[in-house]
Amino acid sequence: LEIPRKLSGFPVPDDIQAQWVQDQIINLRGIAVDTDFVRGAISCDALITTHLTDEAKSLTGLDNPNSVSPLKEWLEQETGNQINNLQKETIDKLLDEGMESNNAKRILELRQQMSKTSVKKYQAMLDTVGQDGRSCGLLQFYGANRTGRWAGRLVQVQNLPRTNIHNLSLARELVKSQETDILRMIYGSIPNTLSQLVRTALIAPEGKALVSADYSAIEARVIAWLAKEQWRLDVFATHGKIYEASASQMFGVPLDRITKGNPEYELRQKGKVSELALGFAGSVGALKAMGALNMSIAEDELPEIVARWREANPNIVNMWYAMEHAALEAVKTGCPQSTHGILFTREMDSELDFMTITLPSGRKLYYANPAIGINRWNKEALTYTGMDQT
Repeated sequence: LEIPRKLSGFPVPDDIQAQWVQDQIINLRGIAVDTDFVRGAISCDALITTHLTDEAKSLTGLDNPNSVSPLKEWLEQETGNQINNLQKETIDKLLDEGMESNNAKRILELRQQMSKTSVKKYQAMLDTVGQDGRSCGLLQFYGANRTGRWAGRLVQVQNLPRTNIHNLSLARELVKSQETDILRMIYGSIPNTLSQLVRTALIAPEGKALVSADYSAIEARVIAWLAKEQWRLDVFATHGKIYEASASQMFGVPLDRITKGNPEYELRQKGKVSELALGFAGSVGALKAMGALNMSIAEDELPEIVARWREANPNIVNMWYAMEHAALEAVKTGCPQSTHGILFTREMDSELDFMTITLPSGRKLYYANPAIGINRWNKEALTYTGMDQT
């Protein structure tokens, strides 16, 4: 009885209730899985993993070349260089830079192939498929409790590798029949091929088709619309090349110069990482988190990139400060504050205390136990109680 009483002040909007009903239908219906293909993929993966492991053992003399610590020690002895870790980004960088030792290079290539985590999705599909040949419960409604986005579960169908393989039907038949030698001869790396074929294991009924869709640059579009940053809106209304357009704005280079073959094309990387990292008040740390240093961008360039992006997007920067001010005022005064079509309020009773943000869509976000603190720059900042996202 206590739970309904607590929740009575938070009625579920009709449109959200309807979404939940639709979600239940989707999850109960599930999606068909080509189990013959999945079993073939698992067998191919086991065969090639054994082959690659045996090759790694032969090259290194290690009993378990998959173990990080001894393999890292072997690589350091083989190359004479310190290797901090064997994460994907580190291996990619070492291979890109080139290695004098052919054995070390080959071991890194083997490690790269054996660490294809997407291949594990095949086993997850087999573990979840029912007697009717369908996997159910692959999506969780409101899985992201702040944004309300769906979350992938079990197989994680929201993050499937891209498929760039020619003649998909042939590749699938070779996997089903476990013809690993022919598969390698035609397509090269078997782990990479299996990874690219993951999404083809999900199949449509006879006479139907599966359609894959996603929002294009959704964060960049929404923030441009909220802030009324007109040059960005013009980009999305026309060619849509936001990375190139951002670089053009930041560095004062004509858009048509930022194309492959021109020296100005290298600016696209800076435009891209800026768009991924800086739209929501990110700075140098956000650029690093988005891989700026792995894009051949020097660390001492990062502050200038931040400054140029913010200078090119003054309406967005102004919106950040307007929203921060509105949130602080709503908490301090208890009076509703509105800016850029977004409403900030503080809702309190004898038991509960929330700052709420009502979005243009009508969705209301709740931040529990709001208070005013002091941040590392010795300025007022909003604090609230919530899950530790890290």
